[in-house]
Amino acid sequence: MATADGATAGPDGMITDPFFYLCAIPAVLLFGMAKGGFGGTIAVVSVPLMALAVPPLQAAAILLPILVVMDAVALWSFRGQYDRLNLKILLPAAVAGVVVGAFFFRYLPDDAIRILIGLIAVVFCLNYWFNPGYHQKTGPNVMKGSFWGMVAGFTSFGIHAGAPPVSVYMLPQQLDKKLLMGTFAIFFATVNVVKLFPYAWLGSFQTANLMTSLVLIPLAPIGVRLGFYLLHKVNERTIYRLAYFFLCVMGVKLLYDGTTGLLVQGAGTA
Repeated sequence: MATADGATAGPDGMITDPFFYLCAIPAVLLFGMAKGGFGGTIAVVSVPLMALAVPPLQAAAILLPILVVMDAVALWSFRGQYDRLNLKILLPAAVAGVVVGAFFFRYLPDDAIRILIGLIAVVFCLNYWFNPGYHQKTGPNVMKGSFWGMVAGFTSFGIHAGAPPVSVYMLPQQLDKKLLMGTFAIFFATVNVVKLFPYAWLGSFQTANLMTSLVLIPLAPIGVRLGFYLLHKVNERTIYRLAYFFLCVMGVKLLYDGTTGLLVQGAGTA
């Protein structure tokens, strides 16, 4: 049986395609590791990785309930540690970005979304490689925070990739690591709960997606705890290098698939 999005599903609606789980299991674990404080922007790998097996919006819909569980674990882990002023600046703008994303992504075909995700992935990689980001220490700024908060809400809605934009704003402030991660935990927990409403409105929580999310949810706390453990055991720079290399490869693949799909579709309607 196939889902509405074309993925193979079993009688109970759960996706059964082995290749999907080959992509989804590491994607969920990587996102959990990011929530656990190990390589925050590494989470941008997850949706492009899953989008190799299912349509991008279906990948995002499957991930969202899992992220809510991860957020609960992260909130508990970093409880009481957050920067109130930065949250006051970032959150209203992020909610606006989610609203824009809800109206924007619904009108794009899957191939166009693949191109958008691939482009974002490649740009993030190029920025990582060619702009190391050595900045002087900054403080909270309403204009910058509102801009990057809105970008984070927009990219978070479509592909759960809000960490890189908000990191551009937050990292130069050089906050204490636990304070930074606690601020991130509240920010993304709020944004992900807000995203539940437009996702439901857009009909993204189909039986196949929810059943598949349920199967993958046990990986959520494992990924978060793995992030806590690796934070002190593994060279973070090495993980970043590998993650961004594979992200770039996946981004190029999605750009190719999306461009080819649109060209074929265009030729078919010509």
